[in-house]
Amino acid sequence: MTDHSEPTATAAAAEPTGRIVLLTTSHRVAPGVLSWPAWQTLHAADRVLCADPGHPQLPYLREAGIEVAFESPDAHALVEACAGGRTVVVLPGGEGDQRLTDGLARLAGSGRVSMPDLELLPGSYDLPGARLLDLVQVMDRVRRECPWTSRQTHRGLAKYAIEEAYELVEAIEDGDREELREELGDVLLQVVFHARIAEEHEDPDEAFSIDDVAGALVTKLIHRHPHVFGDAEAETPEDVNAHWQRTKAVEKRRESVTDGIPVGQPGLALAAKLAGRARTGGVAVELPRGEGIGYELLQLAARAEAEGIDPETALRAAARAYRDAIRSAEGVAEPGE
Repeated sequence: MTDHSEPTATAAAAEPTGRIVLLTTSHRVAPGVLSWPAWQTLHAADRVLCADPGHPQLPYLREAGIEVAFESPDAHALVEACAGGRTVVVLPGGEGDQRLTDGLARLAGSGRVSMPDLELLPGSYDLPGARLLDLVQVMDRVRRECPWTSRQTHRGLAKYAIEEAYELVEAIEDGDREELREELGDVLLQVVFHARIAEEHEDPDEAFSIDDVAGALVTKLIHRHPHVFGDAEAETPEDVNAHWQRTKAVEKRRESVTDGIPVGQPGLALAAKLAGRARTGGVAVELPRGEGIGYELLQLAARAEAEGIDPETALRAAARAYRDAIRSAEGVAEPGE
C-alpha cells in the first residue's frame, strides 16, 4: 500500500534549497552595462525581484526580455520562493537592502531553516576614478544649497588654493601618509570648486565645467608626451623635459623662455625656474652681479638648479632642522610628539 503520510524531516531536508542572488550594480556605471555572469544569471533565474519600480536597470532588463516582479519580500518569503531548487535574483536599490540582508543572516544563524545558497554578484564595477563622479555631484549640491559656498568667487577662494598647496607640501615633507591623502583631497577640492563656479559665468562662451578642465588636461598630457603616445623617443628624464619645453613653446607661442613663469612665487623657486628655463632653452646669459644677499641667493639658486636640486625644498628642509634645534634648545618637544 502506498504511504501518503507527510514527508519525513530527512526527506524534506534533502530537497534542493535553491539559490538567492543579490545582484548589485554601481550607479557610477551606465545602466545596462552589466557583466556577462550577471546577464547569464538574470536569463537563467526563475524569478527576478526588485522593490524599486524606478530602478535604472529595469528598462534594459525589459529590453533583454527579462521579466521583473516589483516585490519586496522578507527573508522568510525569499527563502520559501527558492524551494525546490529555484533561483531568485534580487535587485537591491542604490543603498542596498539592509532589512533583507539582516533577515537572511538571522535565518542562517538560527540553524532552524535549510538555507538556499546565498550569492552576492556584482553586476558592474567602479572604474578607477569613479568616486570623482560622486565628488562632482556633491560639489554641485553644496554650491546650490550651502549659504557660504554659494557666494564664493574665484578671487575670494584664491588664498585657500595657496594655503592648501603649502599644507600639501608640509604633509609630503612630514612623510605622513594619512595627512598626505587628506591634503591631496583639499587641493582637489579647490580644483572642483573653481570649476563649478566657472560653470556660472555670465557669458556662456566663457563658462566651462570640470569636464572641460579634465578634457584639456588629457589633451595636454597626450600632446606633451609623444614618447608615450606617439613615436618620439625619450630615454632619460632630460629627454622628457626637452620634449615638454619644446611642445610648450609651440603651444604657447612664447617670445621668451621666461614667459609663463609666475613671478609671485617664492624667491628661491622663482630664481631656480628662471635659471632652468635659460639653461634648457639654450639662452647664453650670465647671472647678474650686484651687491647684497639677493644676488648671492640668486647664485646659489642657479647652482642648485644646475645640480638637479630644488633650492626651495632644500632651504625648507634646512629651516625645519633649524626649527627643531631651536625647540631642542628650549626644551620643547618636536611637533607631533
